[in-house]
Amino acid sequence: MQVILLEKVANLGNLGDVVRVKDGYGRNFLIPNRIARRATSGAIAEFEAKRAELEKAAAERLAAAQVVGEKLAGLRVQIAQKAGVDGRLFGSVTNHDIADALGKQGVKADKSQVRMPHGPLKTVGEHPVSVALHTDVVVDVTVYVVGEHA
Repeated sequence: MQVILLEKVANLGNLGDVVRVKDGYGRNFLIPNRIARRATSGAIAEFEAKRAELEKAAAERLAAAQVVGEKLAGLRVQIAQKAGVDGRLFGSVTNHDIADALGKQGVKADKSQVRMPHGPLKTVGEHPVSVALHTDVVVDVTVYVVGEHA
């Protein structure tokens, strides 16, 4: 299936690129989320007519993400969780917990934007976590997990 991208997609292409994707990816993800449209001649002509306003909207989203990224740069987030004497947590700290902690510090981030390369945090201590606010704006944040004794 050929689609025209309405915004930048990592590992796929930039705004306005006509790319070939698997049918299921296009039909079930890209098109319903308004990230792409089926690349028909009418859709391509319509896209070219709206290209300027779509590029302006994409630039505004990028600028907003960069402003939030500057707030996040070098931020330390502290999360308290019940832990045993050996430093292992009863449960884990997930991307949802980190997004909530960032929200309490005044920075809005969705849980889907929090990237945890090694999975949920299961030990007490400092852990580096990245927050992808935009495909071009990825900021590293330090999460400090503090153990509470039951």
